[in-house]
Amino acid sequence: MFGFSRPQLIAFLAMLALIIVCPFVVYPVFLMRVLCMALFACAFNLMIGYVGLLSFGHAAFFGMGGYVTAWTMKVWHLDASIAILLGGVTGGVLGLCLGYLAIRRSGIYFAMITLALAQMVYFFCLEAPFTGGEDGIQQVPRGHLFGFIDLSNDMTMYALVACVFLGGFLLIHRIIHSPFGQVLKGIRENEPRTTSLGYRTDDYKLIAFMLSTSLTGIAGGTKALVFGIATLTDVNSSTSGEIVLTTLLGGLGTVFGPVMGSVVMVSMENYLAQFGAWVTVTQGVIFMFCVLAFRRGIIGEIGNFLKLKL
Repeated sequence: MFGFSRPQLIAFLAMLALIIVCPFVVYPVFLMRVLCMALFACAFNLMIGYVGLLSFGHAAFFGMGGYVTAWTMKVWHLDASIAILLGGVTGGVLGLCLGYLAIRRSGIYFAMITLALAQMVYFFCLEAPFTGGEDGIQQVPRGHLFGFIDLSNDMTMYALVACVFLGGFLLIHRIIHSPFGQVLKGIRENEPRTTSLGYRTDDYKLIAFMLSTSLTGIAGGTKALVFGIATLTDVNSSTSGEIVLTTLLGGLGTVFGPVMGSVVMVSMENYLAQFGAWVTVTQGVIFMFCVLAFRRGIIGEIGNFLKLKL
C-alpha cells in the first residue's frame, strides 16, 4: 500500500486515526496549524533528508504561497481549491527560478545562496503593493470548496486541511520510494559516483527542489486560508530557521519525523505562550535537551531502538 513497509503502515494508520479523532477533543484551529507546519516540514525534509541539501530560504516559498492564495481569495474570490493550487504553483515557479541559481552549489554555499535569495523575496514582499507591506493581507475569506462546500465552519476547514496534508504526505512518501527517490538518496550519499553512473544530478536536484517548494507553497496557502491572513512573518528568515529545527527535532531522513517535530514545536508555541518573552529561551532549552538525548531525532531514535525504519 503506497510502498509502506509493515511498521510504516501501522504508523500511518495510527496517524490517520489521530487525525480523524483529535478534532473532537482538541481545538481544530490548533490542529490545522500543526498539519500545515507538518506538510511544510515534510517538504523541507525531502531536500535535506533525502538529497542532503540544507535550504535556509524555504520560508520564501511558504510565505509567497500564502500571499498568492490570500490575494486571489480576497480580490478574485476564487474557489479555495484553485487558490491553494495557485499557491503551490507560485512555490514551484519561484523554486525553479531560485533553484536554477543555487542548485549547482552544495553544502554551506547552497545554504547561504538560498538564504540570500530568500531575503530578496522578503524585501520584495515588504515593498510590493499587493502584499500590504507590514500589515499583510488581512480578512481573507475562506470561501467555498468546489463552489458549494462552505469553509467558514472550522470542522469543514479541518477536513480540507487534513486531506491536503495527507495528499502531500503520501506524494512525498511515493517520491522517496520511487526510482527517482533512489537516485536522490544516491546523490545524498555520493554525488560524484551517482554522476559517474550517468545521472544528470543537477537536473534531479532541481526537480526535487521544485517538488519541495511546490508542496511548501501549498502548505503556506492552506495556512493563509485557515487564519485569514498572510504576513511577513511567514516569509521571514526566522520561519526558515524554525522549520530546520522542527525537522531536526523529529528526525532527518525519516518519513514521520517532520510530523512529530511539528506537533512538538507548535505545541510549545501554543502552550508556552503564557511565559511571554521566555518562550524562546524555554524552546531553546527543550531543543538542546532533545538534540542531546535524541541525536537522530525523536522518530529516528524510536526507530533505532525498535530496529525499524520509520
